[in-house]
Amino acid sequence: MENKKKRRRAERLAKKEARLRAKIIGTPPLPAGAVLVNKNELARDNSYDAPEFAMRGYYLDQPFQCQSCGKEQTWTAFQQKWWYEVAKGGRWTTARLCRPCRRRERERREAARKTHVEGLLRKQMAKERK
Repeated sequence: MENKKKRRRAERLAKKEARLRAKIIGTPPLPAGAVLVNKNELARDNSYDAPEFAMRGYYLDQPFQCQSCGKEQTWTAFQQKWWYEVAKGGRWTTARLCRPCRRRERERREAARKTHVEGLLRKQMAKERK
């Protein structure tokens, strides 16, 4: 809970700083729906280059097509901020599955893992009987 409050406060301060910088320097304000990038929170990847959102300084909603079901989806700026800064996802990765397909894939992997572990246990028990 405390971490969430700190994050929200940091986001508010970053937006305020951007508005002040825009007034002083004369840079255009952020587009609607944009979320500022905190470059210090991005995972290190030993690359000499920076992704587009890092150079731009803010995240924008990105449309994508789900690779599993083919539906058009939008990867929101807030989801991107969470992925890159909180979950420490790779800077060069983007969304490829919609939420229902991600859930389905997670359940499929969990079922496969459970089957694998059960098979190992059966094999171990059969070995112990001998």
